[in-house]
Amino acid sequence: MSADGKTGLQLRSLIKKSGDLEISLVDVPTPEPAADEVVVRVEAAPINPSDLGLLIGAADMTTAKSSGTKEAPVITAKVPQAAMSAMSGRLDESMPVGNEGAGVVIKTGPSDAAKALMGRTVAMIGGAMYSQYRCLRVNECLPLPAGTTAAEGASCFVNPLTSLGMTETMRREGHKALVHTAAASNLGQMLNKICIKDGIGLVNIVRSQQQADILRKIGAKHVVDSTAPAFMDELTNALLETGATLAFDAIGGGKLAGQILTGMEIAANKTAKVYSRYGSSVHKQVYIYGSLDPGPVILNRAFGMAWGVGGWLLFPFLQKIGPAEGGKLRQRVVDELKTTFASHYTQVVSLPEALQLNHVAVYAKRATGEKYLINPNKS
Repeated sequence: MSADGKTGLQLRSLIKKSGDLEISLVDVPTPEPAADEVVVRVEAAPINPSDLGLLIGAADMTTAKSSGTKEAPVITAKVPQAAMSAMSGRLDESMPVGNEGAGVVIKTGPSDAAKALMGRTVAMIGGAMYSQYRCLRVNECLPLPAGTTAAEGASCFVNPLTSLGMTETMRREGHKALVHTAAASNLGQMLNKICIKDGIGLVNIVRSQQQADILRKIGAKHVVDSTAPAFMDELTNALLETGATLAFDAIGGGKLAGQILTGMEIAANKTAKVYSRYGSSVHKQVYIYGSLDPGPVILNRAFGMAWGVGGWLLFPFLQKIGPAEGGKLRQRVVDELKTTFASHYTQVVSLPEALQLNHVAVYAKRATGEKYLINPNKS
């Protein structure tokens, strides 16, 4: 790193054809900003589940080892042979990591829009955020209100826009209430606050009493524990009460998607006026948007014929609704940044600290309530 920002450290992830993951820090030159670009000193960037997909890929982190120095550590781990085919598109390519972040604009291009951001604290989207400096287009930066810190604005995009995207998808596809899994996450807590504020029914599926307590504390009404003996009965009752026919599933693999569809079918039949041997005519939809369980999705087909299971991602959704509608969602995030969309972090680490084995072991687990923030310029 140079004191004038001309070069800076950047975290890189590399999966080799030999089946080895290597995570390291490299010193990279900071580009001169073009007319409509700015250079930002990055001061906060969260580690989201979507970042871990690129950071560690399919590596088995129980095999992780550390080498290098304290200032320039190197983490290595083995990628199971069975997972190598899924990594084929990135083999032997050193890749920068970090979807979003925030920091201070220290240099601008000559356009009026760029110059207007000089000295401002901005939130950013555009990848490679685990870097000390980022050169970005003006439209990839979101100016934060005065008095907002980089840490408060670092998670402005992925979780807030994903949670708003879920309620917007619900409205556009004609559903009236939602189901969410892994629901005590940062994103899940935001979704609860949105649904409470907007009067939307929400069924939260969690995996422990501790997670249920987190959500009830912020006012969640319907919380069911998938590990409880009475899970299916409690889920069905919550679906009946809310009328939820759309679910967003962060788990992915296993039986849960099928259990949700089954519960929706039972709830729909309890209010059906006529019997149909093909099941209810109410369309039931599960969108898988995460892979906490990378295994197969198991469907028991006990839910009639009016159903769908698909994938959902934020950025294709934003492209679909267009810049004007996306801009409205972004403005709501800014307006409610310290309330609805406030994020909470358990650790703030520097780039070298992010490559310490004790920290890697925590954030690689993707555990609810263990959210890490990287400050690339933390001394």
